[in-house]
Amino acid sequence: MIAQRIHPPRSDDAKTSDNRLAVETTVAYLALPAPTLVARPDAVHVIVADSDDLGRWLYHLGGEVHRGPHTDDAALWTLRTETPVRGDGSKVAVRVHATVVDGDAVLVDVRRAVANV
Repeated sequence: MIAQRIHPPRSDDAKTSDNRLAVETTVAYLALPAPTLVARPDAVHVIVADSDDLGRWLYHLGGEVHRGPHTDDAALWTLRTETPVRGDGSKVAVRVHATVVDGDAVLVDVRRAVANV
């Protein structure tokens, strides 16, 4: 018989705190813009000022951009990415959101990453 350590399930508060720390560390290390950060147990949402900031996240972490429906001449663009691999081999899901007004210039790299045009 092999003895294995039993890990109790982590609470949502513990997961949320751990996710926040992982993303804050990534933000600090890569000097990424993150004026608003909302941690959840399943992902961390970052709201940035514009599509240029979204482009900086895309450049450093990669991922796929989803463009939401247009409402009042604007749309929410979301980069679905994740933190770099941590010491324990895990990653944290990150959703970076920017509102893009119709007609605003968007970096070519961001446009190429759009999954649903």
